[in-house]
Amino acid sequence: MPSDVVKEARDVRVLVLTGYGLNCEAETAAGFSRAGATVDLVHLSEILERAGNADVLAGYHILAFIGGFSFGDHIQSGRVFANRLRFRLGDALSRFVDDGGLALGVCNGFQTLVCLGLLPGVSRARGAPLAAQQAALVHNDRLGYFDTWVKLAVDPGSPCVWTRGVGPTIEMPSRHGEGKLLFLDESLRDEVLASRLVPVRYADASGAPTEAWPDNPNGSPGGVAGLCDPTGRIFGLMPHPDAYLYPENHPDWIRQRDAGTLPSAGLGLRIFENGVRAALAG
Repeated sequence: MPSDVVKEARDVRVLVLTGYGLNCEAETAAGFSRAGATVDLVHLSEILERAGNADVLAGYHILAFIGGFSFGDHIQSGRVFANRLRFRLGDALSRFVDDGGLALGVCNGFQTLVCLGLLPGVSRARGAPLAAQQAALVHNDRLGYFDTWVKLAVDPGSPCVWTRGVGPTIEMPSRHGEGKLLFLDESLRDEVLASRLVPVRYADASGAPTEAWPDNPNGSPGGVAGLCDPTGRIFGLMPHPDAYLYPENHPDWIRQRDAGTLPSAGLGLRIFENGVRAALAG
């Protein structure tokens, strides 16, 4: 456990939803465990079996929506997984958010949060059902699955609790075929930008946001790589912090070691630590 995460972090309970083509449960669980939290990995089918129980998510502080290819990415990435959640667990998810719960969605998990209407989540009032979908993550400009390391510029003025103190840039792997973020209309886009609900953007070598390939692997306008909701507690991003938990994950770790710049932990771990701290703070 990192020394700066207090022992009380064990009281933070994380639910990692698994199954149906998702494949990043081990890395995601490791991230939250290394941040000190207690993690449960539960298959979606098991959660849905309990869907009639109003307290199905009770006791959890963080929901983790992981990467992979849920339901084979048929129809649209994250769509089928999100539909099952919306129509079987929508009320429980709404209560979870209203009660101060946190959520992290990575890659396919980000796509699922967008399909659920939890991101960007600007139109939903407290106590209301889940919002309609307001954005979409569509096929990359250069079609096909693309795997690379990317640099992200972090907005220190964003309300996102998951990115506090991170930056000004952070590197992590990115691997997807559908990551270009588009909004329902320009009015929504302007509201999201004005509220600084874009915590991370793809950046070039100088750290400036970019739309140019390959620094921006999907062509997302404005370099948008992730979103948070207005509370800052719900956060989704296409790159994988779960794939950079150890310094040796970085492709240049030997060069960093020889230069004396190798971090003590993978920088993606900071995202998980921030989420656990936010849950502790209530």
